[in-house]
Amino acid sequence: MPKQTSHDDPRLVRARRDAAQQGGVLSRPQLYALGITRSEVRGQVRAHRWQLVGDQSVCLHNGEISDLGHQWAAVFQGGPRAHLDGASALIAGGLEHFTVDRQRVSVPRGARVRRSRLYDIRQTRRWSAEDLAASGIPRSRPDVAGVRTALWAASDRQAVYALTLVVQQGLTTAELLGQQALRIKRDRRRRLVHDTILDLLDGARSLGELDVVRELRKRGLPSPTRQVLRRDKANRYYLDLYWEDYRLVVEVDGIHHAWATNVVGDALRQNSLVIDGDRVLRLPLLGLRLEPDAFFEQIEEGLVAGGWCRAA
Repeated sequence: MPKQTSHDDPRLVRARRDAAQQGGVLSRPQLYALGITRSEVRGQVRAHRWQLVGDQSVCLHNGEISDLGHQWAAVFQGGPRAHLDGASALIAGGLEHFTVDRQRVSVPRGARVRRSRLYDIRQTRRWSAEDLAASGIPRSRPDVAGVRTALWAASDRQAVYALTLVVQQGLTTAELLGQQALRIKRDRRRRLVHDTILDLLDGARSLGELDVVRELRKRGLPSPTRQVLRRDKANRYYLDLYWEDYRLVVEVDGIHHAWATNVVGDALRQNSLVIDGDRVLRLPLLGLRLEPDAFFEQIEEGLVAGGWCRAA
């Protein structure tokens, strides 16, 4: 009976077949599941037929490792809940004309992080299984990854370029990017991301109080008084939109309302209004552009709660 060679060993045949789908790279658990032992892996590496990639992956050839191979190796290095994130996820999803120095991998807070000089593996509070792409290499969806790429970019210019590129190349839409941007609570680049997405939404930056009043009329809702002067114990201020008869206040918030210097003042003014008996609705400009029906329905509910009744 002829001696079996590495070329016809069914375990190695399956390993090569599986590795071909992952840029030539398999994780150690994948190799062991095929019946290939640790000593056999060491033997292949010593014979310079295979090469190690970090301490969790093996490349089943000794040539240059492809981008796809590094992407899979980065995920394996990160652990069972790791996934490509930011620009790495976009490139894995098909983004062109954009490069990264190291693959970026996200893992949940508290997860064990296997440090690697090859890959940028980080814990993040933003980790969520719902953000993952449905198929392919574990990675963030394009809308999620697009916003994170902008937040993590080396410069503001690169951030704007990344957001523009993902829309231009059809990986996602400005609307979906906007939905993800609304999840950002604090970040130094939050305003830039919002402004860029509003530009991508084709003129949404011009949406403001006049547009809201015009839309109210179109929907058969009563017109408010604009820029009403009010005074509390600390200072005087202006209300964006006010229905005095129905004790309803609507504040149209641009991104500047989220600045740290404005948060306290906004909260104090809103609390003062509530104490005086007014209802206060806050409409973020980006949210108003993306989900107008939901916000105008809330305005109508606020008016009805204050005693307004739609005419028959």
